[in-house]
Amino acid sequence: MAFPHSRPRRMRRDEFSRRLMREHVLTADDLIYPVFVHELAGRAAVPSMPGIERLSIDELLKVAEQASELRVPALALFPVTAPEAKSLQAEAAWDDNGLAQRAVRAIKQRFPELGVITDVALDPFTTHGQDGIIDDSGYVLNDITVEALVKQALSHARAGVDIVAPSDMMDGRIGAVRAALEAEGFIHTRIMAYSAKYASAFYGPFRDAVGSAGNLGKSNKFTYQMDPANSNEAIHEVGLDLEEGADMVMVKPGMPYLDIVRRVKDEFGVPTFAYQVSGEYAMLKAAYANGWLNEEACTLEALTAFKRAGCDGILSYFALDAARWLRKAQG
Repeated sequence: MAFPHSRPRRMRRDEFSRRLMREHVLTADDLIYPVFVHELAGRAAVPSMPGIERLSIDELLKVAEQASELRVPALALFPVTAPEAKSLQAEAAWDDNGLAQRAVRAIKQRFPELGVITDVALDPFTTHGQDGIIDDSGYVLNDITVEALVKQALSHARAGVDIVAPSDMMDGRIGAVRAALEAEGFIHTRIMAYSAKYASAFYGPFRDAVGSAGNLGKSNKFTYQMDPANSNEAIHEVGLDLEEGADMVMVKPGMPYLDIVRRVKDEFGVPTFAYQVSGEYAMLKAAYANGWLNEEACTLEALTAFKRAGCDGILSYFALDAARWLRKAQG
């Protein structure tokens, strides 16, 4: 039907009709809040991430209470390992009394209905800042790293975590973790696989927050994280992780990779998540601080773009603020 019989603007004229034909609706149910936990007392600001702080476990529980009240379904925990606890073999990663493990137990005791996700990766625990165990040349060894990741995942499961999220990009680690969880009776522990994690320049503030940037120095993670130029490879990686037993898959970073989210959702139709990473957050916060963009409007627009691309859930440092804004909009 041609103009003037077809006037698409008719449906955009009034708010009620815009609402009636809205294709995607962002809610608090779509959000996961990443939090940094440290051994020190109280809170410590992360300078490169305005508004984000490292939290002691008692402060973490206050944030968990806020998330529960706002009906944000889950927190994702990232420990800040003390320098003296780091080692070449990353043994602190599977310490049953480690920081992440204690944080999991504390949250699940106080807020049993709140989902808890833990990062399964060795970079917070290695003296060199890589996500695995290295040889003499600095190359990350795949199979011995997978063995360490299995021990870390089992330690988190013993602590009561709901979801383990391997973010290391080692080959075969999802199958190994799934087999170990099944063998130890943790049949309900879910795996969120960072299946398409790119070697992105947007991770800098996160590495500052967890204290791995200084250890990594001028090294990079190109030999295991994906090339930002590749798309078909992401589909291959997602397919492998699903075959190995992943319950849900992750694309990281987020907004620069929404084409990957769309391809994954179209190809597999499985629970698909993306991470609005620290660099995206810092970039937006800088624009907000300078008065160049409206924080509430632009944040909600960006998060809606994730939903439109096919995300079932979004890890975002804006999660709590977004949940508040959404509640306000609903009256």
